[in-house]
Amino acid sequence: MKETYKKYIKVVIGLIVAYAVFQILFQTGMINSYYNRIIRQIGIFLISALGLNLILGFTGQFTLGHAAFMSIGAYTSAILTRNFGVPFLLALIAAAFTAAVLAIIIGYPILRLTGDYLAICTLGFGEIVKVFIQNVDYLGGARGISGIENKSGFTVIFVLAALCFAIIMNLIHHSSKGRAILSVKEDEIAAQAMGINTTKYKIIAFAIGCGMAGLAGGLFAHFSQFIDPKSFDFSKSFELMTYVVLGGMGSLSGTVIGTSILIALPEWLRGLSDVVKEYRMLIYAIMLVSMMLFRPQGIMGTKEITVAGLKNFFGKIKRIFRSSSTSVNKGKEA
Repeated sequence: MKETYKKYIKVVIGLIVAYAVFQILFQTGMINSYYNRIIRQIGIFLISALGLNLILGFTGQFTLGHAAFMSIGAYTSAILTRNFGVPFLLALIAAAFTAAVLAIIIGYPILRLTGDYLAICTLGFGEIVKVFIQNVDYLGGARGISGIENKSGFTVIFVLAALCFAIIMNLIHHSSKGRAILSVKEDEIAAQAMGINTTKYKIIAFAIGCGMAGLAGGLFAHFSQFIDPKSFDFSKSFELMTYVVLGGMGSLSGTVIGTSILIALPEWLRGLSDVVKEYRMLIYAIMLVSMMLFRPQGIMGTKEITVAGLKNFFGKIKRIFRSSSTSVNKGKEA
């Protein structure tokens, strides 16, 4: 227990230091408003990607409608704050709760399916949500909703992203429910034979993951200040999936890395020469395909970044530099 508490303390200290560093960089102007916006965007989509990783990477359920739950959260939050004057944080809670409840309602029948059948059902649900929003004038229809207040600041996004990360980490690695969820992914039939109610745990993971998508949607609405059905179509669900797959399905650290790379990379390529700018999406696609060919398990696979792992990594780098400097000195002496 003491070792666990020490790990938690180290993680909390690391988060506080990271937050303080970012705030100093913002205040001193070393990170301008453009990069501030990119960092906030990474944080928002990271929350949604973490929820998707719980469903796809840890529970093994192939879903293609994750963006639909982002849209549910976005419209819930936007309408509550814009039309009813509900405080921002309460609207975010309502957004996450609404998405989770709908996930439970549709999850009960469709999570009995597996593989392609589940993917088709979730894809269909995503299209139903999109068409429903387009045809309801109160939700803005195809025009969308504009004039949403900009409330999604760095502090709120940072705290919520860290909280979502901690929730999934503790659920998967430090609870009996997490072990049950992992058993569903490894072998659902064997898990049922051991007396585990696999449908129950699939619904739990689905509800938590979709609730996080709803939370991210609420943040996104107050980040972009405009939402419409096209903001949450199938391409957005596919985009979220690439974040998870690139980082490594079953790795929360990988999700952080994958989301950061895939959001920041196109913007970085945009700032290079005109030739690179013109073909930046092609370069982006080639890099993704190369990654899938040479490391299909993703950057992290199923591993996590730990304090001990970082110490070993930096220790290896030090040893490499020491050995190279020693060989150079020996060469000079000779």
